[in-house]
Amino acid sequence: MSVLKNRAVLRWLVPVTAGVAVIGGGAAVGTFAAGADPALPPRTAAQLLVDLQTSRLDGLSGTVVQRADLGLPALANLAGLAGGNELTTLLTGTHTLRVWYSGEERQRVALLDTLGERDLIRDGRDVWSWDSRTNTATHRTLPAEHSAPPAVPATPAEAADRALAAVDPTTAVTVGRSARVAGRDAYELVLTPRDADSLVHQVRIALDAKEHVPLRFEVLADGADKPAFEVAFTQVDFRRPEADQFRFNPPPGGTVKEEAAGKALPGGKALPDGRTGHRPDGTDVRTVGTGWTTVLVARLDAAGLPAGAKAGGAKAGDPAVGGADQVAGLLAAVPKVSGDWGSGRLLTGKLFSVLLTDDGRVLAGLVTPERLYQAARS
Repeated sequence: MSVLKNRAVLRWLVPVTAGVAVIGGGAAVGTFAAGADPALPPRTAAQLLVDLQTSRLDGLSGTVVQRADLGLPALANLAGLAGGNELTTLLTGTHTLRVWYSGEERQRVALLDTLGERDLIRDGRDVWSWDSRTNTATHRTLPAEHSAPPAVPATPAEAADRALAAVDPTTAVTVGRSARVAGRDAYELVLTPRDADSLVHQVRIALDAKEHVPLRFEVLADGADKPAFEVAFTQVDFRRPEADQFRFNPPPGGTVKEEAAGKALPGGKALPDGRTGHRPDGTDVRTVGTGWTTVLVARLDAAGLPAGAKAGGAKAGDPAVGGADQVAGLLAAVPKVSGDWGSGRLLTGKLFSVLLTDDGRVLAGLVTPERLYQAARS
């Protein structure tokens, strides 16, 4: 497991942190004060980034708590209807997960709630998903050398990986206060976007002082002193889990669905250069801009669902028709807006803005509405 998989990130950040990084017109890159609690040897931001790049993790298990207060419950529902991904439930509220990691080909995430447990298990090329509430499982065989992250990050390392992928020279990188996370000493790396159109105030990543693995990941919105999104270990063990943790045996009486060999995992990505791309669910997407102010643009079909997620001849009472009706109800509650880019509806929250235009587009990003309007003009 490596947070900095792309050395280009390190090339952007190290020169910035080695000099003077301005945050809001002010301070230079710092190290921890000698009296910080816990007391840790001083490390610069550049040194912490190198620690991330060179760290090696053979195994890990632990308990993770994720909290999200994005102010967008309607968006979370819309995402669930459009994508059909149960992990979108992680976009709101507080959730507890158990995680196991034993190399790139063996991982397991268990989402725990009061009604049961949902597991996603990878053991080599075998991937199982299981829902204890319905006692159903799905199995698929991955193509050779296939790897895809979940749609919603389940660990601080996954979240940090995505945040660092958005870093460019417009990001100020500093060192925050030391901390105790999951009973372990940790440094804090702070990323601050300089672009005023970003709704992200800061991203704070707590790094284990010994293993150099992210233990906590926080995102603060502009004007807020509490995280809008946080994922953190409450207990962690860096020993490699036993192989039995990644073997799934369907429980007695359970239903098992076998998917076609080689079927891609959900969570397709837009092409980085802004060209039209196709997600596995059929949605046409592209991106506008880079870094913290990237805007995702998708095309909606006539039913108000992303292109490729059509009801396709479904009859009244079918889930697809019900989903379209629910989406229509959600959209009716979203405020109307208009401008030289056209007209539509705008959904805003602490970290996200989403623009649904009357000509059938949806634009979304961690940006101000003004940045969405600029993208809508293009």
